[in-house]
Amino acid sequence: MVPWMWALATRLPSTAQVSNWSAAWVGLDFMVATGMLGTGALFTRRDARYGPVAAATGALLLADAWFDVMTAAAGADRRAALILAAGAEVPAAVLCGILAARAVRSVNAAAAAPRPHRAQDSGRHA
Repeated sequence: MVPWMWALATRLPSTAQVSNWSAAWVGLDFMVATGMLGTGALFTRRDARYGPVAAATGALLLADAWFDVMTAAAGADRRAALILAAGAEVPAAVLCGILAARAVRSVNAAAAAPRPHRAQDSGRHA
């Protein structure tokens, strides 16, 4: 991975003209919103599947914060992106990470819990 990152850092231009810029951002924000709603709905229903959804949502939130800050113009736009990242996106990502870790612990605890012993069938049939 490190050689690939070095190649990108030395070969990519510092600026680029892109198409579908707004669609990319709206799509990312839609994925974050869907992940947050899904995590909340599953968590509220006590459905253990909230864990992987929370983990994915946390990763999306961190990516969103990173790209918001890195693509913002210097000055007021960059300050606004940093405030949003520090005040909302990163804390929400941390919360998602905590929820994901809690889900893993919950699943592991359930798997390790002793199961009730069932009487063995004596072999007789009625």
